[in-house]
Amino acid sequence: MALSDLMAVQRNEDGIAAVAGILKQRFGERFQTGQSIREQHGHTTTYIPNQVPDGVVFPETTAEVQEIVRACGDHRVPVIAFGVGSSLEGHVNAPGGGISLDTSRMNRILAVNAEDLDCTVEPGVTREDLNRHLRDTGLFFPIDPGANASLGGMAATRASGTNAVRYGTMRESVLSLTAVMADGETVTTGKRAKKSAAGYDLTRLLVGSEGTLGIITALTLRLQGIPQAISGGVCPFPTLEAACQAVIATIQMGIPVARIELVNGLQMRAMKNYSKLDYSESPCLFLEFHGSEASVAEQAESFGMIAEEQGGGPFLWTSVAEERAKLWDARHNAYWASLTLRPGAKGLSTDVCVPISRLAQCVAETEEDIAEMGLIAPIVGHAGDGNFHTLVLMDPDNPAEIAKVEAFVARLNMRAIAMDGTCTGEHGIGQGKAGFLQHELGHGVDVMRTIKQALDPLNILNPGKILPA
Repeated sequence: MALSDLMAVQRNEDGIAAVAGILKQRFGERFQTGQSIREQHGHTTTYIPNQVPDGVVFPETTAEVQEIVRACGDHRVPVIAFGVGSSLEGHVNAPGGGISLDTSRMNRILAVNAEDLDCTVEPGVTREDLNRHLRDTGLFFPIDPGANASLGGMAATRASGTNAVRYGTMRESVLSLTAVMADGETVTTGKRAKKSAAGYDLTRLLVGSEGTLGIITALTLRLQGIPQAISGGVCPFPTLEAACQAVIATIQMGIPVARIELVNGLQMRAMKNYSKLDYSESPCLFLEFHGSEASVAEQAESFGMIAEEQGGGPFLWTSVAEERAKLWDARHNAYWASLTLRPGAKGLSTDVCVPISRLAQCVAETEEDIAEMGLIAPIVGHAGDGNFHTLVLMDPDNPAEIAKVEAFVARLNMRAIAMDGTCTGEHGIGQGKAGFLQHELGHGVDVMRTIKQALDPLNILNPGKILPA
């Protein structure tokens, strides 16, 4: 079945026209219907066609979000929450048209409780905004997906990133949420206590729901202390398997690594040229250690010995902030660096996650697929938690090439699921991975449908995502 059939949503022309009139009268210039801004809010960084909403509204308060959702509910019109549009699986497309609810003006930091290591923010605050605000408190928010994503969007997609091996993901970092539900009522899912056994875990239900169950209007987040010392560096390896085995040994030995990123040889070539790095074009690990000055040096030395046992090295590490920043800038720019490998092509970024003991096998078999299918597809990974990404460079106007890439992605997803892993470690399901959810969770998808029907019986909240039609 084609993706367009899988995620089809019927348009409600009369309802859309009615809601557009209501929102224009109520919000004036904060409701936009120009083609350019609508296309911007149907943005997707996959080959999935841009499916534009019929209007974009910019609320500034929870009460205004309630008004918008109630209007959409009264007329059975889709409403799609929008952060900064950095998601990768068609999450913000509007397959049935409707209203894009842009949270960028809900960008206030409401409270910082430094003594309790938590804060409360609105959904439009980005992770970089928050960390700039926290700088003088000695605290930071560690979840780093690379892009300067909004925190509401990061919670909605259960985002992760380079620090996940030490600090976890958004699942562990969100203490509670306030959300507007499909009936326009607000729900607050918890308090600021670090743990609770009070009823169903509504926070975890909404984290990762991709805007299909509620629209987040506030988040209380767990913070971390800025480490006394940080060291980091790059270590080359003769093969990708050797690099993966070094990752496995590092985790199993309990070395408290903060970041451990896998880069294959092709990706390293692109990063070297794009970011002007002076490293060999071989598989590499990018690492970072947090702690005291003595502990980060000890951790770096311990990893160096592990790398040597796998034929890797030398591990060149530093505690100089400027040198570390250059390395991580290069890692975060891997997407743009990869596009230079095939000028004019578009990148389809996909990810899977497997138990760490299966990481080497999964990556090796994926590289074999890439070679066999004649694709250009560099690999990077948050290797410390078994998660890796492949960026397949393709011509989105070539149907034969799209079919080949889809076959590759399908094999990758099914391989990960067969290894007791997941078809997405952090990108989410959206539209792009909906066809694999049943394979991964079986009857669990039926339970999800029941929850969706109970909380959103009119199917107005980001329809056409996660659950196939």
